[in-house]
Amino acid sequence: MDFIEQWFGVSPDGGDGTTELLFFVIIMVLLAAIVWRRWITHRKTRNF
Repeated sequence: MDFIEQWFGVSPDGGDGTTELLFFVIIMVLLAAIVWRRWITHRKTRNF
């Protein structure tokens, strides 16, 4: 969980991994929103 420290040489969270966890959660929420949006759009177009 320390890829930010390894890639950029800074430790914004003091090395405890919360920043990386936050990035992971944001990416998962965005992916879920994209999948949900496509599923809703597909459902609407399939009914016609």
